[in-house]
Amino acid sequence: MRTGISVSVSPADRVRLDSVVTDRNSPQKHVWRARIVLLSADGHGTHDIMRLTGKSKTCVWRWQERFMVAGANGLLRDKTRPSRIPPLGAQVTDRVVALTLTDPPGETTHWTSAAMAETAGVSVSSVQRIWRSHGLQPHRMCQFKLPNDPQFAAKVRDVVGLYVDPPAHAVVLSVDEKSQIQALDRTQPGLPLKKGRCGTVTHDYKRNGTTTLFAALNVLEGGVIGRCMQRHRHQEFIRFLNTIEAEVPAGKLVHVILDN
Repeated sequence: MRTGISVSVSPADRVRLDSVVTDRNSPQKHVWRARIVLLSADGHGTHDIMRLTGKSKTCVWRWQERFMVAGANGLLRDKTRPSRIPPLGAQVTDRVVALTLTDPPGETTHWTSAAMAETAGVSVSSVQRIWRSHGLQPHRMCQFKLPNDPQFAAKVRDVVGLYVDPPAHAVVLSVDEKSQIQALDRTQPGLPLKKGRCGTVTHDYKRNGTTTLFAALNVLEGGVIGRCMQRHRHQEFIRFLNTIEAEVPAGKLVHVILDN
């Protein structure tokens, strides 16, 4: 026989617990916990509460005591439980980090979580957790190039200055070319999209040679001047510059940034 158990629910707590029971979106564990407390406050005995909620005696007692100690908030919050798996030691973490900073074995290009787990003798999730906590991403590579040009800083300021703050009455264009573009076409015309049927294209294609794309991007306005030409020589490039000259409004100076 238990003694010292007295469940008293204030009007505010009763309104809150009733809303939990009647709300169809409430988790079921919160619903039966609230019902246990409400039935206890209404004077029902332990056996009646067990029959009405379908819970064991120890479960009823546990949530009665939790409400008496922590109130309504205690019913809606689960206590944290210690992990059944002991945490990894600092030595294991340091070893995984040290191995990550070295080259992987064999002919692989970078460490994978599975390869590291096998080498370090830990689980894949542990490797991923260690990498995430230390900000390590072995699968990513950042490219860089250190210039040897002593005028590099001045050139950067000149180019970036044109992009950021172009001169008045001037047009700044970033010009580049893409050569050896394959001009491909389908062997047969496809059917258009219609209700109940997707558009169709043939699985094979035919080659129509290659073409070269010359393009000039107006960074400030987002416009593009582009031309496709058969060959990639200085004659074609001069023709493209003449095309730019013809399309730029009269009275505008043209600043061309080529290959940055």
